[in-house]
Amino acid sequence: MPEGYCVKCKAKKEIVDAVEETMKNGRKAIKGKCPTCGTVMFKILGGKAAATPSAPAPLTPQPAAAPDPAKPSTTA
Repeated sequence: MPEGYCVKCKAKKEIVDAVEETMKNGRKAIKGKCPTCGTVMFKILGGKAAATPSAPAPLTPQPAAAPDPAKPSTTA
């Protein structure tokens, strides 16, 4: 059983009815209840969730555009 800190009891206790969740930022967390007072306990776990791989696509250099000979130059 995971252990967390209950802010109401001000003590470390085991989390009852623990469910692992993924937060909006991709981190894992455990949510459950305090066995004594029933307050919701939440513990953030280390590392990111493996379900969202974030490998960036390789960048390919694009060739520079050549000036169009049909357009007249506007520099005076």
